[in-house]
Amino acid sequence: MTLFPHPLVSAVIALLWLVLTEVSAGQLLLAAIVAVLAGLAYRRLTPDPIRLRRPRQILRLFLRVGGDIIRSNIAVARLIVTQGRDHRRRAGFVHIPLELTNQHALAILAMIVTATPGTAWIEYDPREGRLLLHVFDLLESDDWVDIIKSRYESLLLEIFE
Repeated sequence: MTLFPHPLVSAVIALLWLVLTEVSAGQLLLAAIVAVLAGLAYRRLTPDPIRLRRPRQILRLFLRVGGDIIRSNIAVARLIVTQGRDHRRRAGFVHIPLELTNQHALAILAMIVTATPGTAWIEYDPREGRLLLHVFDLLESDDWVDIIKSRYESLLLEIFE
């Protein structure tokens, strides 16, 4: 274990500490302690390097997500303006079993779900590989399992795993 796993991060933090406070022996010591601790904490946050298996699928995923976001915006706006199907809008939660284990792929899936109107990523259980998704207009939970798995997870598996 090295004392300065990220020397640039530690140096910038120490420098900023001294700029924001006064330059004295006590502040210099405190800046050094904070900088070392921040560098050590940052090491734990550094993700693994990204390894793409099929990078050409990224464009396909990008176009698919873009189209889905546009369609979802229209659908959610229509539900809000018309007060839903027969005035019975039903929000709910869906458990979706995922095969994804790559942290980068899971982060991208979280961004996709969050960026799509009408859905929200609530929780992911890494031990069970299960996503809890909130859906604004829930018809059938099996439909959402199919949507996430076939439209997004399948491409993310091709790209990352």
